[in-house]
Amino acid sequence: MIRKAFLMSVYPDKHEEYEKRHNEIWPEMVDELRKHGVNNYSIFLDKETSNLFGYIEVEDEETWSEMDSTEINQKWWAFMEPLMETHSNNRPVSKDLKEVFHMQ
Repeated sequence: MIRKAFLMSVYPDKHEEYEKRHNEIWPEMVDELRKHGVNNYSIFLDKETSNLFGYIEVEDEETWSEMDSTEINQKWWAFMEPLMETHSNNRPVSKDLKEVFHMQ
């Protein structure tokens, strides 16, 4: 299993809507994530800074990298675009983090 962590940002006035949309995540989005090797996925919010910390476990990088181009993912990005910083293609602006410690 590959552990990945990343940072994103949600607009300060959109915290509740961001959480609501994730609490009501589309079943077809969850199915697609699983098809692309996701076994564990969490997002945490720092309300003071509006930073999001994402943690995901994937089976392999190649399968995971194909998720971006799926129709449902493109639809999700467009759905989330009004709530957060995104690139011109609606992909969330994110910064990958380097793992420096892990205890099992």
